[in-house]
Amino acid sequence: MDQVSLDTLNTLDKAGFVAALGDIFEHSPWVAEAAFAARPFASLAALYAAMQDGVRSAGDERQLVLINAHPDLAGKAARAGTLTADSTAEQASIGLDRLPDGEYAKFHRLNDAYKAKFDIPFIVCVRRHSKDSILREFERRLAHDQAGERAAALGEIFRIVALRLDQRVNAPDRLKVHGRLSSHVLDNLAGKPAHGMALELYEVTSSGATGLLARGLTNADGRTDAALIGGRPVPIGTYELRFQVGDYYARAGVAQADPPFLGVVPLRFSVAEPEGHYHVPLLCTPWSYSTYRGS
Repeated sequence: MDQVSLDTLNTLDKAGFVAALGDIFEHSPWVAEAAFAARPFASLAALYAAMQDGVRSAGDERQLVLINAHPDLAGKAARAGTLTADSTAEQASIGLDRLPDGEYAKFHRLNDAYKAKFDIPFIVCVRRHSKDSILREFERRLAHDQAGERAAALGEIFRIVALRLDQRVNAPDRLKVHGRLSSHVLDNLAGKPAHGMALELYEVTSSGATGLLARGLTNADGRTDAALIGGRPVPIGTYELRFQVGDYYARAGVAQADPPFLGVVPLRFSVAEPEGHYHVPLLCTPWSYSTYRGS
């Protein structure tokens, strides 16, 4: 759906307001109807708070209906293409709509085990996770009691909605839903930023497989021109940055062994805070390197 400004939302009648935001909560336009009474909204945060308040005050029965309106992860609806547009994009963002048969069967088993225990669908804010971290969430949350898991499900719904509102509504303020992953390289041999070093970012799965996410080339400040991941949460998971150190020093005319001692430097690290800023620099010479988590 098209974006809408907060100023426009504040001028709409109830029907227009619900038409603009009625799908923010999955198949639950009543949340937008409840929030309408709190207009005008001074900020996006105020709109988000009004929507949360509408859900919290709705009572257990209506909250349960909201929870059950959500689809299974990597379920039959995803494969059949019958999800809502937002859910389709969210599940597709990490490939849950195109899992190989073995992974699909694993998700199906976990969905069934979760429903058998809690009688609700497993809900998680997919954009904050990798497939591996979602599978860990399944295992962790299966240990909850009924009340704890109802609360967890609503909490994840609020995270999903925050990201949807951030995409849908233009406002002077933004919700704190995005993280950032960046890097820079310092050439300790020359004592200056490393200009022109190629680097690659990979996601690393629990099986050890890697998938390329981004490529970059450092500028005169030793940084990539854009964040390696930005404008969205940084999914919980394990990553590897690969820096082409050998090629960089060869182009700089630095004498090296053949092959060079450091050709490609890999830095493997994990992300636990999707809304955090992870800055992963490299400080290097042709024979040594170090790193740290910056911000």
